[in-house]
Amino acid sequence: MILYIKNMVCERCKMVVADLFKQINIVPIRIDLTEVEISEELTEAQENTLRNGLERVGFAILDDKRGQIIEKIKTTIIELVQQQPDVLRKINPSLYIAEKVGKEYKYLTTLFSEVEGNTIEHYLIHQKIKKVKELLIYDEHSLSQIADALQYKSVQHLSMQFKKITGLTPSQFKESKKREQHN
Repeated sequence: MILYIKNMVCERCKMVVADLFKQINIVPIRIDLTEVEISEELTEAQENTLRNGLERVGFAILDDKRGQIIEKIKTTIIELVQQQPDVLRKINPSLYIAEKVGKEYKYLTTLFSEVEGNTIEHYLIHQKIKKVKELLIYDEHSLSQIADALQYKSVQHLSMQFKKITGLTPSQFKESKKREQHN
């Protein structure tokens, strides 16, 4: 049996979900960012306990197929940007997403736009900007290295997109974070 869990975005999320399954005496076969595979059906009591526990930590079981697909698209994009940016060099993100989700990209874009009110491309851009912010805060890479790692055509392209999304240039953002740390 596979359960689809909403809002899992990192390894810590997997650990939290694993602990919740432990509390209901079930050891999952596999835990991915959107899916948990278990070998047995949940009793009604186990399912209620699990749903309540998930809700307390900001997760939820997705019963609706469209929601499951949307969540799979989001986690694929998050994994792509956060953990595998080098894949962006090798393959078009739309092909990668379609392959990972197992559906035609045209269907995925239509569904995503209907449900989320935004495009997959826009979601991808926001995730990339989120990663840029993280890298700027760590201050271990130059803007040129960040642009290259996240497959921007140029530093200028990254800077324009960053300002459009955040309202700040990367250097203004970096400076504001430094000021926050010193206060």
